[in-house]
Amino acid sequence: MNYGTLLSALSNFVLIIADYLSEIWEFLIFIGRIAGVIVILVGAIMWLTQINVSKGKGMILSGIILSIVVQYFVMYPPTFIG
Repeated sequence: MNYGTLLSALSNFVLIIADYLSEIWEFLIFIGRIAGVIVILVGAIMWLTQINVSKGKGMILSGIILSIVVQYFVMYPPTFIG
């Protein structure tokens, strides 16, 4: 049995899986950015139109925290992104 070809096949498989994980990661970052903006906008609308002031302020704070967390993961991605 030739272990060199087996190792090469496993290496290729690992690279394919890493590419898929990278694509999924980029999609999740995109969704996180959009979600942060939407939560902040909805919270601002609720706060400024006096619909529910306390919930609006909470949504704005949550959107800001979500945006900070997403930006952290953009700056320091997992190792499979490379």
